[in-house]
Amino acid sequence: MMEEYDRLKQLVESAAEDVAKAAGGNKAAGTRVRKAMQDIKASAQELRKRVLEVRSEPSQL
Repeated sequence: MMEEYDRLKQLVESAAEDVAKAAGGNKAAGTRVRKAMQDIKASAQELRKRVLEVRSEPSQL
């Protein structure tokens, strides 16, 4: 589960520069941000599924 979280965190951090450029009016950066957001969405969904899997596993007492 931590691998999925780390990947999500890395994707968000890597988009920061393009977000700043897009806010300044750079259209190409805006396109990159939209692509990054799709990747972030997919990564978040994978993390969400993994959390549900872990929650559904029987407890090991």
